[in-house]
Amino acid sequence: MNASKILQQLMQQAGGSQKGGSSSGVDVKGMLSGLSKQLGGGSSQGGGSSSGFDMKSLLGGGAMGMLVGSKRGRSMGGKALKYGAIAGVGVLAWKAWQSSQAAKNGNTQQSATQNASEGERVEVLSGEYQERRSLELLQAMIMAARADGHIDEQEQALITEQIDALGADQEMHNWVEQQLKAPLDAQALAREADSPQAAREMYLISVAVTDEQNPMERAWLDQLGSALNLPKEMTAELERQAQQAG
Repeated sequence: MNASKILQQLMQQAGGSQKGGSSSGVDVKGMLSGLSKQLGGGSSQGGGSSSGFDMKSLLGGGAMGMLVGSKRGRSMGGKALKYGAIAGVGVLAWKAWQSSQAAKNGNTQQSATQNASEGERVEVLSGEYQERRSLELLQAMIMAARADGHIDEQEQALITEQIDALGADQEMHNWVEQQLKAPLDAQALAREADSPQAAREMYLISVAVTDEQNPMERAWLDQLGSALNLPKEMTAELERQAQQAG
C-alpha cells in the first residue's frame, strides 16, 4: 500500500490550492472535465454542473475538493475546507501542543523533555512509521468528509478515481473503497492513533475538511475529540490553529 505517497500528494495539492494553483502535478482540470461528462454534463452559469457539483471550485482542489464537494454546493475555499491546515497538519498539531504546554506551566524546558513521548510529526516520519501515520490521517479525513452523509455511491466512485489518479496502487484503491463504505465509528478510528501527536493530527485534519457550523459535523468532531482523549482546551487550540492556517 502506498498511503504515504497519496497523503503527500494531497498535502501538496492543498498547499497549491491555498496559493491559488495546483502543485500536485496532476491534470486536475482534465480529470474533472472527464468526470463532469460522466455526471451528465455541461456547465451551468457560475461554473456549476448539472449534477450539483461546483466544478469551478473543484478545479482548484482535485481529490481534496471532491472529498468535500457535494450536491449542496459547499464552498471549496471557505469554512468547509481549510487548505493550509491540511498542508501543514503535523507542524500545526505540534504548535497546538506547544501552546497548550506554555499556557499550562510556561516551562519550556519541561516541554522539551516530554517531546519523545509525544510522538513525531507526520512530516518527519519515514518508512513503515510514515505509512502507518498516513493511513491514520487518510482514514480520519475520509470519515470526517462523510460525517454529514453527503457522499453517495456515485460520488464514492468519483473520489476513488481521483485517488487512483494520484497514483494509488491496487491495495490502496481497495482500502479507500472500504473506508468510503465503512460505518462511522469514532472509537474505532481513535484506536488507530499511534501516539498523542497522531491523535492531534487526526483531529486537526478532521477539522480541516469539516464545517464546524454544521450540526452533524460538529457532533462528529466532538465524538472524535472525546474518543482520542483530547482535552477540551486541546481541541479548541487545534481548531484555532486550523482556522488561522486557512
